[in-house]
Amino acid sequence: MIFWRKKKPSYERAMDWFKNHMVEGKGIIVHTKQPVPYPEVTGYYIPTLYDWNEPELARVCTRWLMSIQLENGAFPAPDGVPYTFDTGQILRGLVVALDDPELEGVEQSLRRACDWTLTQIEDSGRLTTPSTDLWDDIASDLIHTYVLPPLVDAGKRLNEPRYIERAQFVLDYYKRQPGLVPFNRLSHFHAYAMEALCQLGELELAAQGMAEVEKVQRADGSIPAYPDVSWICSTGMAQYAICWYTLGNKAPADKAMAYLEKIQNKSGGFFGSYGEGAKYISGGEISWGVKYFLDAWKMKMDLEK
Repeated sequence: MIFWRKKKPSYERAMDWFKNHMVEGKGIIVHTKQPVPYPEVTGYYIPTLYDWNEPELARVCTRWLMSIQLENGAFPAPDGVPYTFDTGQILRGLVVALDDPELEGVEQSLRRACDWTLTQIEDSGRLTTPSTDLWDDIASDLIHTYVLPPLVDAGKRLNEPRYIERAQFVLDYYKRQPGLVPFNRLSHFHAYAMEALCQLGELELAAQGMAEVEKVQRADGSIPAYPDVSWICSTGMAQYAICWYTLGNKAPADKAMAYLEKIQNKSGGFFGSYGEGAKYISGGEISWGVKYFLDAWKMKMDLEK
């Protein structure tokens, strides 16, 4: 007699991937080719872990991040250098961790990180960073819009209007940049800006950008990593699904999620990119792809209740 084992749902396999690739007592790895803990991604995983009822894992991540915070309040990237974007993503985790009674010192850590972030704002409103060495040539400071929602949230939670006011000042600068909304760069980085706009209530601008993405979405649900290539970026697709769910555009989001389920690796993880000519960490399973897949699945499930 043959007994068939029921396959786990894709979201359970994704969470298993996280658990199997977290460095004990620290945080999630960068990717399988660089299995060292990644502060930035660990930071924005914390809300995801709470959403998926994994509070103890979230606490481990939070405590580790607070232990590595630099004296000036910033947080280091894997190269040991502070990045404004990375610190901003850790803000996301700290804001949510404020509500956990089993954690101590979160508010102080959050305030220090926010205060440091404000020091990176130029008079023009542009958000700068001490280094861009890890960005290569595929990212630009447009991703800094994704720092603004947690800065606003921190301002509300900590009763610090200056955080909110400075975030709006920076947002006004980026809204004036003609390259912000168009799908003109790697989907993952474009999606950071689209999700930031959604979170900041700039739904009309986000809808403009997502309309460009929808035009190039293929019948099988896949979305090119750039408008003019055939290969796809897994993280960008999951992020786009989140944006479409937020905007109430369920059909393309569901198509994107169905495609991601088809390409999900047996491990539960995702390579950075798939397809002929794939150039974004194509041979390594990346930690952030799983994070956004879990976030998109949570939104999908909530909408279907």
